[in-house]
Amino acid sequence: MTGRTFCLLLPLLYMLLHLSMDSVHSHNTTRTHSSSPFAGVPGVPGSPGRNGAAGRDGRDGVKGEKGERGLPGGRGVSGTQGISGDKGASGEKGERGAAGPVGIKGNSGKVGPRGPAGWKGGNGSKGSKGEAIQLNWKQCIWTTDTGKDTGKLEECQFKKTHSTSALHVVYSGVNRVACSSSQECCSRWYLTFNGNECSGPSPIDLIVYKRATNANPFRTRQMEGYCENIPSGNVVVALHVG
Repeated sequence: MTGRTFCLLLPLLYMLLHLSMDSVHSHNTTRTHSSSPFAGVPGVPGSPGRNGAAGRDGRDGVKGEKGERGLPGGRGVSGTQGISGDKGASGEKGERGAAGPVGIKGNSGKVGPRGPAGWKGGNGSKGSKGEAIQLNWKQCIWTTDTGKDTGKLEECQFKKTHSTSALHVVYSGVNRVACSSSQECCSRWYLTFNGNECSGPSPIDLIVYKRATNANPFRTRQMEGYCENIPSGNVVVALHVG
C-alpha cells in the first residue's frame, strides 16, 4: 500500500511543479510585453509551511561488530549475611582414623580409701633352722695406780668372732689432772685396738680440763663407743693417756 501511494504522489508533484513554472513563464511574458516602462517589485516570500507528519520507524540496521572488553569494575560493597539455612541431615558414619601418638604420662592420682581386711592366710611352710645368737663379751678390771702422765696404762685381750660386726667398748674409772695451782692443764684418755685408734667411725676418748686452782679432785668418768672395721680374731684393747 505504501509503495503504490508513493508512485502516485511523485507524478502529481511533477505536474504541480510544471504548471507552476508555466504560470510564472506566462506571467513574465505578459509583463515583458506590457506597455509600463518599469518592472514590478517581487512579492514577500510566503510563510514556511507546517512540518509534515512523522514518518514510520525505519527497519532495524545490521548488527554491529563486538566492541573491545571494558576495564574491570571496582569491588562492590559486601552484602549482608543471609539467613541461616535449615540444619542438614546427619551424614553417614566415617571410617575409623589412625591411632594417635602416645600421650604424656599423667600425674599420680590420690591414694584411694583403705580396702577391707583380707582373709586370714594359711600357715606357711616351716623355715630352715637358724643360727643361734651367742653373746661374746669380756670384762677387764684394773686396781693398780701406774702414776703415768703419758703412754699405755692397761690392756685387755678379746677374741672377735665375726669380721662384719662392730666392737662395743665401755670404760669406767677414776681420773684426775694434777698440776701447779698457777697453771691450767688437761689430759686425754683414749682406747686403741691392736695399737691403732678407732677410725670407724671415730676415736673413743675423754678429756679432763683443770683451771689454775689448788683443787685436785678425783672423779669417776666414763667413755663408750662402737668401733667397726676390725677383723675377727684376737684384739688387744688398750687404755692410753696423753
